[in-house]
Amino acid sequence: MNRIAPLRLLRPACFTGLLTALFGLNLLQPAQAQLAVPMAPVESVVAVVEEDVILRSELDRAIANILTQYADRRDQLPPQAALEKQVLERLILVKLQVQRAREGGIRVQDAEVEDSIRRIAEQNNITVDQMRAQLAADDIDFSEFAQSLRDEITVQRLRQSITQSRVNVSESEIDILLAGDSLQTGQIRAANILVALPDGATAEQIELGRTKIEGVRGLIERGEMTFNAAAIRYSDAPNALEGGDLGWRRFDEIPPLFARMLEGMQPNQVSPAVRGPGGFQLLQLTDRREAGPEKVTEYNARHIMVRITEVVDRAQAEARIQALKARLDAGEDFAALAKGESDDSMTRNQGGDMGWFPVYGWGQAIGDNLLTLEDGQTSAPFASDTGWHVLQRLGSREQDVTEKVRRDEAREAIARRKAEDEYERYLRQIRDEAYVETRLAG
Repeated sequence: MNRIAPLRLLRPACFTGLLTALFGLNLLQPAQAQLAVPMAPVESVVAVVEEDVILRSELDRAIANILTQYADRRDQLPPQAALEKQVLERLILVKLQVQRAREGGIRVQDAEVEDSIRRIAEQNNITVDQMRAQLAADDIDFSEFAQSLRDEITVQRLRQSITQSRVNVSESEIDILLAGDSLQTGQIRAANILVALPDGATAEQIELGRTKIEGVRGLIERGEMTFNAAAIRYSDAPNALEGGDLGWRRFDEIPPLFARMLEGMQPNQVSPAVRGPGGFQLLQLTDRREAGPEKVTEYNARHIMVRITEVVDRAQAEARIQALKARLDAGEDFAALAKGESDDSMTRNQGGDMGWFPVYGWGQAIGDNLLTLEDGQTSAPFASDTGWHVLQRLGSREQDVTEKVRRDEAREAIARRKAEDEYERYLRQIRDEAYVETRLAG
């Protein structure tokens, strides 16, 4: 049985529940009766986030999940106090995002959460009941697991809402990016370590940051610590616990200063320390993959469709398409029959001609049947979501779509970069504006 990855973010307790836990009193009971009932242990609060709280038990569970993930490399984690601060800040940000989403009317239905649970179980090749048992064995409450999924979906929708309303990419932006793209093509995978500096940092703070980043680089260069381990222990970036991994990026998705630096590096090489907007950074090039010509096979086909409607049910549509196929087999002209009998208004006047399209350009059923045919062959009748079809493959060709792919990738790169910048600004804004009181010792 595959193991389910431990959760990092667990369900927070509600504020009213906290008050009950703190005071544990029923004012309608006599005082003597209250004394006779053993009181539950008072649970401490590690953060107040506007009208909500984060309990010590929530933080402990989140940390326990991370410790489980790093069970065989605990030495890579920062000291306990620093780890607590990192994890608590993540919980605070999640709490704030969920609050803002709810204020904005974003709701996740129970059916959506149940569907996510089923998909997770399927991905792990187990049933939902087996997943429940495994979570129980890991001392994770199933309702908390479900709530964490709900919060995760909520945050994703908030991000989509914020970025979609604020991020637009124009054709001129794509033209400018492609025209000025003197960097290498392809993609790189990189990691970073950030030693953050506050806005308006003093000369002393800048020097302390420089000393720290150079010290970290020295540890890596001497082989005393891997880059990922150093990121986990020392980085102030949000991706610290992922070892600083930035994922696969195009060069034009990276700030120009860093892109130029990474362009000339070899895999596993570490950059000199460089001052960026948020502080001092170290970069490591993890891997690269080059871009080559992009080609796609396109097909030309024509079809006759009998649509399933409220008047024509599935069986009637099948009977009619079988009769039309018999007429084709008897020698009738495909184009003439399509013009006279097909229910597809988009192709009927063209004798059923669907033009040139990638294999699944007209859907799964058309594509699957297209792949079984040779040029000039006609299919047996088959069903799709919309009706019954007879398909004739007319030809195929290889098309160079490099330029289209370049434009699509450039559009995605610009949109992704804008979305990341916009959402980071949004997170800083809600964090700065929110009332947050942390109560970690020390």
